[in-house]
Amino acid sequence: MAERACELGRIESNGHLAKPAREVKVGDKLKIKNDGGEFLVDVLGLSEIRGPAPVAQALYHETDASREARQKLKEERRTMTQFDFTFEGRPSKRDRRVINRLRGR
Repeated sequence: MAERACELGRIESNGHLAKPAREVKVGDKLKIKNDGGEFLVDVLGLSEIRGPAPVAQALYHETDASREARQKLKEERRTMTQFDFTFEGRPSKRDRRVINRLRGR
């Protein structure tokens, strides 16, 4: 998953886009973008083997600013109105014209 995230440009290491082959070092600052928001993480340690989540969480620290920004974004998403579009079957010719107009075609 990390390799795919690097290829998509979702991970920055010390201000530069990370490549999959780049090794992470203690003291690196990582910026990780995903569906849950944007994480700013300081690397505190490394492990040679994959282990349980509590051990992994001890190897990094998310900055307070990052945590606050994600909480703020979460609250904004929660208060936004949800639009529920339910389509039954294929769109009609008129519906397709409206869709194409919205897409700028």
